[in-house]
Amino acid sequence: MAFLNCHIYSHALYSNISFNICLPTPTSGDAVNYATLKRDYGYEDGLPVAYLLHGMYGDANSWTRFSNVDRYAQDRRMAVVTCSAGNNFYQNMPDGLAYETFFTKELPAYICALFPVSSKREDTFIGGFSMGGYGAWHLALAAPEVYGKAASMSGALDIVSLYQDAKKSALPSPFHWNAIFGDPEALEGSGSDLFAQYQKCVEKNCVPALYQACGTEDFLYHMNLKARDRLRAMGCGLTYAEGPGAHDWNFWDREIPHVLDWFMKDREKAHSSAIMG
Repeated sequence: MAFLNCHIYSHALYSNISFNICLPTPTSGDAVNYATLKRDYGYEDGLPVAYLLHGMYGDANSWTRFSNVDRYAQDRRMAVVTCSAGNNFYQNMPDGLAYETFFTKELPAYICALFPVSSKREDTFIGGFSMGGYGAWHLALAAPEVYGKAASMSGALDIVSLYQDAKKSALPSPFHWNAIFGDPEALEGSGSDLFAQYQKCVEKNCVPALYQACGTEDFLYHMNLKARDRLRAMGCGLTYAEGPGAHDWNFWDREIPHVLDWFMKDREKAHSSAIMG
């Protein structure tokens, strides 16, 4: 697996930004035919690409430091991109820092221009854990024409409930709610409310496929159950998975191979059909 750390200027964030990208390459156990290398590793057709988001206190290196995602991606011949976003819920903030714009427009444009990845919606995926689980769904629902599938692991999926709980807590919050959302009291029904976002996608007839997973010992487990039931009541055919686990890397590293397989499932079916045809 090739691992590259890249630096670009972001117009959406008014600063230099670093991101990581993992690309499949021949390993020591592969029989390599250099004449067909680009075809064999998917470079000619464009690699499927998964953007993986970090959680609270995380950064672009969280996934590669604490999980084996680069090895899992290598096995599936897909690219993985990670980038830092602070504790800002992947929002376009009132002060002008446009994280949503960066992750739905700017970063995918750079990745498609610089690397041998597919720009097709059906080959472009996004996932994350905790705050990044919310972020993955938020960004996919904000730009369903970009992301065909979105996966949340242990996601903070009910932003309205999360804010109300934060107001009641005596502990200092790591989130600057007013700076991130402007008026957090108006979150319900807004463009940051996943349930309102989902309904708008339904109305536009452009809905990304959604995957949800949570550990049964996770402190966000009951929030995830309520979010699952609420979306299913809205007609969402999301894929849901749960199992023993807390809000930690033991669960996320165990779950991410299932997420990557789910990302690739329909793509592999289409590829098999093309070969059979």
